[in-house]
Amino acid sequence: MSMDGERPEATPAALQPERAATPAPTWARRFFSDVCSTSFAKSAPRLRLAALLFIGLYGVIGGRLVYLGFKPEPATVRRAAAAATAGARPDILDRNGEILATDVKTMSVFAEPRRIIDKDEATELLTAVLPDLDARELRERLGSRKGFVWIKRQVTPHQRDEVFHLGLPGVGLLPEHKRVYPNGPIGAHVLGYADIDNAGIAGIEKYVDGQGLADLHGAGFNPAPEDLRPVTLSLDIRATHAVRDELERGVERHKAKAGAAVILDVNTGEVIALASLPDYNPNKPTDALDPLHINRVNVGVYEMGSTFKALTIAMALDSGKLSLNSRLDARSALSFGRFRIHDYHAQNRSLTLPEVFTYSSNIGAARIALGQGVERHKAFLRKMGQLRRMRTELPESAEPIVPKTWGELNTMTIAFGHGLAVAPLQAMMAVGALMNGGYLITPTFLKRGEAEARKDAPQVVSAETSEAMRYLMRLNAEKGTARKVNVDGYFVGGKTGTAEKVIGGRYSKNQVFTTFMAVAPADQPKYLILTIMDEPQGLPENGGHATAAYNAGAVTAQIIERVGPLVGLAPRFELPTQPFPLLAKLGYGMANAPATGGGGH
Repeated sequence: MSMDGERPEATPAALQPERAATPAPTWARRFFSDVCSTSFAKSAPRLRLAALLFIGLYGVIGGRLVYLGFKPEPATVRRAAAAATAGARPDILDRNGEILATDVKTMSVFAEPRRIIDKDEATELLTAVLPDLDARELRERLGSRKGFVWIKRQVTPHQRDEVFHLGLPGVGLLPEHKRVYPNGPIGAHVLGYADIDNAGIAGIEKYVDGQGLADLHGAGFNPAPEDLRPVTLSLDIRATHAVRDELERGVERHKAKAGAAVILDVNTGEVIALASLPDYNPNKPTDALDPLHINRVNVGVYEMGSTFKALTIAMALDSGKLSLNSRLDARSALSFGRFRIHDYHAQNRSLTLPEVFTYSSNIGAARIALGQGVERHKAFLRKMGQLRRMRTELPESAEPIVPKTWGELNTMTIAFGHGLAVAPLQAMMAVGALMNGGYLITPTFLKRGEAEARKDAPQVVSAETSEAMRYLMRLNAEKGTARKVNVDGYFVGGKTGTAEKVIGGRYSKNQVFTTFMAVAPADQPKYLILTIMDEPQGLPENGGHATAAYNAGAVTAQIIERVGPLVGLAPRFELPTQPFPLLAKLGYGMANAPATGGGGH
């Protein structure tokens, strides 16, 4: 520096000290310099980074949620849910559209044991809400290694809400269809029932499954009930209720072990009403397992007693070997080896064919069958559907009990209803053919018309034979053993049947099976009514008699009087002038045979 104030001379660059070279800043350095800087002017990069981080985080979370939403459930849960929701069933209606069976929505509680954190806590909470659960069994289920277990099926709405509010991980609710039967036991033996998985187990419910519903569910389809066409039965629920009510009174009054009653439309084969006691409530299907609760109309096989005489006489008339003017020797018991056949109402004289029917003569029936011969007798019963299992929509049916060796003695006893056991509905089918002009129409539990019914129905007897049998049924109600069923206004015809039961391999004199068949009206047949009673007891007012007219016959009369108006059978208080036109040509009117005694065989 100059001492005299003059400016110093510039120092040559070569003489200046050398400086270290500073490298240019990179992109990363600039980015982190800006981000880490506390300068307000450099905050924008920090905001952009934070936004990118949050966008990435929420993108990962959203993607995970979408994945979980579309991820298939575990196979066990999926299978259980499919099984629960695939149980939808069509409504079952009576012939007038009344609901007999339907589905309601319900919920069931399930668990996925692998997802339950605290098994003991879950057990404690669930048993508090569902007190009927066994705690030890539930703890074992929750402690299993399975992916899915049921906790309780078909819980109440209150229980559903309580389980939901527990909020237990691994415990959930699945929707199900529960089958309900609004009329309880009425029509139970026809409807059958469905199990907890809504699969048909018996009756029409099982029949519906066999028509493709089970295959539909098995293929993974899950139709809603409203997408399934309702099944319309032939039953009239009003008539069925009335029949059951009258039968229940009769069984109780006569202290019978069991009983059954049926109304069959002889022109269509439709079963209009059916009751078999004791019965069960299909809403409690475990009751159906009781062997006493069988459908005695379809499943039970019985010796039908003297109602079989209608078939025996029809066979003779249709063959042309006998006519209503024919006479049979009934002066004394009929012997065959060491066996003797007696008459309950013995007349000890020769009987006309109508008298064989109205006196219910065992001797006369046996002689008629013997006159036809064993093979012809067997052939006729086979033609009438009595020697093979009868098939209807109901899966439950029974094979007839037919003699292994069928000789003349068998033909004689079967002629009056002993030695051959059939289902009562099977016997009704044959007698119905005798009433409807001769057409053997297989009974049905589905609604159908007369044209459809007769399409495949063979004519097994002539129209003349059918009219003659209606005449005999009416004659029996006016003057014979069926007088108790002669209800005013309905022009009823009927036939009694009392069969001694086989106890310990021998016929019992004190234990009987009684049968009564009635046709109404006899001139223009519409309905065949059957009542059976197992071991009815004689009443003092009936002189202690336990034969069919006093119990099954009395109940049949009550059924006709009560149910007739319900099924369109209006009373007629003026008798028809010419009820049997074909027989009128032969001189037969309504009941112009000699007066006969009335018993109860």
